[in-house]
Amino acid sequence: MAVSETDIALAERLADAAGAAIRPRFRADYGLETKDDASPVTLADREAEEAMRRLIIAERPMDGIHGEEFGVREGSSGRQWVLDPIDGTRAFIAGRPIFGTLIALVDKGWPVLGIIDQPILKERWVGVVGRPTLFNGVPAATRRCRDVKDALLATTSPALFTDDQLHAFEHLDAGVRSTVLGGDCYNYGAVASGWLDIVVEAGLKLHDFAALVPVVEGAGGRMCDWAGDPLHADSIGEVIAAGDPARVEEILETLACRGH
Repeated sequence: MAVSETDIALAERLADAAGAAIRPRFRADYGLETKDDASPVTLADREAEEAMRRLIIAERPMDGIHGEEFGVREGSSGRQWVLDPIDGTRAFIAGRPIFGTLIALVDKGWPVLGIIDQPILKERWVGVVGRPTLFNGVPAATRRCRDVKDALLATTSPALFTDDQLHAFEHLDAGVRSTVLGGDCYNYGAVASGWLDIVVEAGLKLHDFAALVPVVEGAGGRMCDWAGDPLHADSIGEVIAAGDPARVEEILETLACRGH
């Protein structure tokens, strides 16, 4: 099923609703707790997801919902809204505006619409399959990178890699111009806008990466897993985003050294 104008409008309203819940708690009383997996969660995470879920249930009752904080609500349409109310909760609680709200529409397992919304800076990337990605309403474009050695690379944290993944990442890190740590989903918006060249991560869940795919690819980049395959609902969470698709094979060859 094609993405409609009403799908896009609903996704933008979801981002607006999440932002309205998040902004009052930024650098304020955010009610920090620790989840069973030892990751942090705040009232802002929960309130933002609740606001988005209410809208979806009211307007698309047949669509499924996959949310980081409140799990899966099954649907019957073959489409699922995938929500991460605050991707980068650690940045949020530190008062750093480099987190984001992620909203994806997934059709039969494939991401077809994605939003990265930074509600404090009021920066929003909207990606739709078959359309150019928009950054605050203006087309975004990745930049060309003639060689991986010229690239600016980013990852949220090396601590998120297993030992063999870290070994592979260090090989890539050693061959680029510079590496930036931290950033969560904001890094992928930076790739789409041509400020970063490559992001490499592992251990991501569907709510972490589904929205990123249409954003990066609609700006001229490519996203795939560490085997070079497209990302979908069953992907294991090893993720590459390259602003210049011509560099992907070189990135894959470097990462293939894991464990060696």
